[in-house]
Amino acid sequence: MRELVVGDKLYNVKQNGFTDFARYSFSEVVALTKTLAILKNGVRLYNRPRISYIMESVGYSVARKKGVHWHLVSLKAIRNAQIENQKIEVYDWFESKKFTLKEKQMIYTQFKKLEEVK
Repeated sequence: MRELVVGDKLYNVKQNGFTDFARYSFSEVVALTKTLAILKNGVRLYNRPRISYIMESVGYSVARKKGVHWHLVSLKAIRNAQIENQKIEVYDWFESKKFTLKEKQMIYTQFKKLEEVK
């Protein structure tokens, strides 16, 4: 567990309830004070690593919001963010798309084919 330095890349995950998608935010440390690390997006973190059971084993608490942690970026976090972003994109597309009867028939046919394969 180490203190943050300028250039460290961090991420945070927010979720509105258990049924919502995980929404990842990424930022970078741009300045340090005696006790804080300031991120590019303006978030101020206490520059003291803490045990965190949220996403990673170590987290850095947001100043004045100790229950919110940012974590050092890892390949696993980047991959999870890509997967979640694709889920959000697919969900949003289906929410905004108005299907014609012909499109619904095509989708139905594809699902029927998948059921036959199983």
